[in-house]
Amino acid sequence: MDDARAIENLLYRYAELIDGGDFAGIGHLFREAEIHAPAHNSAVKGAEQVSAMYRESARLYADSGTPKTRHLISNAIIEVAADGASAEARSCYTVLQATEALPLQAIISGRYRDQLRKCDGDWQFARREMHVDLVGDLSQHLLFSL
Repeated sequence: MDDARAIENLLYRYAELIDGGDFAGIGHLFREAEIHAPAHNSAVKGAEQVSAMYRESARLYADSGTPKTRHLISNAIIEVAADGASAEARSCYTVLQATEALPLQAIISGRYRDQLRKCDGDWQFARREMHVDLVGDLSQHLLFSL
């Protein structure tokens, strides 16, 4: 698999883990990375802090153990450095959600800015910036007000 495709799969793996409510898995993806939310002037680093951030911010539903969301990653632009050891990716996300109290709808959309590095042949996140562009009804998803 070429590098751009492997990086794209990493972006999709993140979406799969969050939609599955696997916050420990997300922590593992960011075990050597930082996640920044510039609008909130916040940053977390490493598996434990990243996992805790998701546990403290996303509502999980008892009947499924998931947030009842679908994170769609799109418009991925991946630029691998000439040395093949680092890369940058820009992508968009749209989160859909449906619960008993909320009909299926887009609840938030924004952009990711990722820096990645290749370690022992595998691509890993080094840094992620999360930007929010459009906000809908987050009342069934987040445990805090955005």
